[in-house]
Amino acid sequence: MIDAHLHLWKKQQGMVNGLPVYDLGGGKSQFGAVVRQMMPAYMTDGFNSVERLLANMDFAQVAGAVVTQEYIDGNQDSYLRQVRQEHPLRIRVSALYEENGLPDISGMDGIKICAGRLKDQDLTHHEAVFAHAAANDRFIGIDLADGDLQTGSLREMIQQYPHLRIAIGHFGMVTTQNWQEQIRLAQHPNVFVESGGITWLFNSEFYPYPSAVRAILEARDICGMNKLMWGSDYPRTMTAITYRMSWDFIDKSSLMTPEEKQLFFHENAQQFYRFENLPQMPYVHHMAE
Repeated sequence: MIDAHLHLWKKQQGMVNGLPVYDLGGGKSQFGAVVRQMMPAYMTDGFNSVERLLANMDFAQVAGAVVTQEYIDGNQDSYLRQVRQEHPLRIRVSALYEENGLPDISGMDGIKICAGRLKDQDLTHHEAVFAHAAANDRFIGIDLADGDLQTGSLREMIQQYPHLRIAIGHFGMVTTQNWQEQIRLAQHPNVFVESGGITWLFNSEFYPYPSAVRAILEARDICGMNKLMWGSDYPRTMTAITYRMSWDFIDKSSLMTPEEKQLFFHENAQQFYRFENLPQMPYVHHMAE
């Protein structure tokens, strides 16, 4: 399996609504004006490391992972470049786009645009970063503002750069009004959708997230199962569930065929992110069995 949306950071030093985000210990962070459990409490030192991630991946039988970024964590380009060099088979990484120029994409697989947090949310005004990715054969990972607020300007970029690979995150902000407009963008050949954060968005319902499964089926009917990819949003969602729980509620569902699950968990992301020679992940029995 391939996780198309997760996070790593060496030291959290980000911003939210103009206020700082930083580690407090015990997995907690100062998140602007409030304190939030940002990671599982056993991550006591605030270091969201690739070594911990790989241990979780091995146990949950996840072979490959794509590291995205977020302004709330601060720019992690330097650490992610190191991670990519040390784990070239299993990890893909994204450079963070900030509104102060084009990111350095050396040693990076793609570029992350936190579109919903941009000061200027008209994506046509950020054409340079789309051109930069297209010219250098990198993918764009993008988290849009709620619903259809930015779908029009992203559609213009898709049409202008039809060969650019674009992955829409957070499953189109599935619990917001008009989320289906984000999914419809995946009707374009090189646009995909990943489900990172879907357990966060349906957290009030909680495991096994039946509405999330139904939303995946609705998206399938809009753009096809061959355009949808699984993502966990590790480690933030692991404050509520285990890493395995972030995918097994889908695997246990009888509403999707084995072929659809194979596309969702593996084949689509393998194609989009260009993974090769991923290891086979054996099942490890745990002590509660």
